Amino acid sequence: MPPSCTTRFEVTAYDLAATLDSGQVFRWRPTAGQWVGVVGARWVALASEPGAIVARTAVPCASWDWLADYLQIQTDLEAVLRAFPDDEPLRRAVAACRGLRLLRQDPWECLASFILSSTKQIVQIRQIIDRLCQHFGEPLAVPPGHVPAFAFPSPDRLARATEARLRGCKMGFRAPYLLAAARRVASGQTDLEALRRLPLAEGRSRLMELPGVGRKIADCVLLFAYGFPEAFPVDVWILKALRELYFPRRRVSPAVLQQFAAAHFGPWAGYAQQYLFHYIRTCAGRTGGTPPASGPRDSNVTLYADHP
Repeated sequence: MPPSCTTRFEVTAYDLAATLDSGQVFRWRPTAGQWVGVVGARWVALASEPGAIVARTAVPCASWDWLADYLQIQTDLEAVLRAFPDDEPLRRAVAACRGLRLLRQDPWECLASFILSSTKQIVQIRQIIDRLCQHFGEPLAVPPGHVPAFAFPSPDRLARATEARLRGCKMGFRAPYLLAAARRVASGQTDLEALRRLPLAEGRSRLMELPGVGRKIADCVLLFAYGFPEAFPVDVWILKALRELYFPRRRVSPAVLQQFAAAHFGPWAGYAQQYLFHYIRTCAGRTGGTPPASGPRDSNVTLYADHP
């Protein structure tokens, strides 16, 4: 097949907006009826059509396997949803967010992004990552009329940075954590590729050896980058969802909620987590649940705060 700048993925039950705006990734923006972002070293625009996703790049591609894998086009979503426990909260979350998928991200970008997410709101995380990419990322080809785009900086590039320059990207106390992670990955002390071959618990333990990485961030990376389906990140929104939807009018500790999640949600717990997260953050106030304190459609929420 000759190289092309466009392709069409035939897919059913794929909610592109929910997937790209559900807090698992931070480099996509809605623009003129499409979503524009960066995957690896490519500028990408995605648009939904009936039964399909249409993708466009600035540089012709001979193969689109990299994007199909990133979007997880081949995931049998209906099989995943059938594996969920049959309970009312999950039924409501699935009904409100049907078509939400988990992406398969680059491990380094995912790890660095969630280190930067700690105690920050989504809009702030996007701003920090944008600044980081502009200052340290390689410029990418973009179509005429589009704003400049940059690749996510490699661990080698960030390992050569200074903490002061990283703080210039407005990341605050996260700067030394990101710098330490970059240096460990660049030196080979932490082998991100090797984590694919480890059991979940061992992979989590290895990630938590990194400064600034607690269980929550580790589970985000295991779920969103490595595809461990049973990884279940727990942040303030998931605690809220579990308490309000499963333990109303009861005082339950975070440790008990983590144990409940591990036992209740089954082999696709990570998928269930993302449905509950997106539902409680964006939909619960409109569908009979209790809305978040910041409002049912507020994207300025603190995401995946971690306290290692």
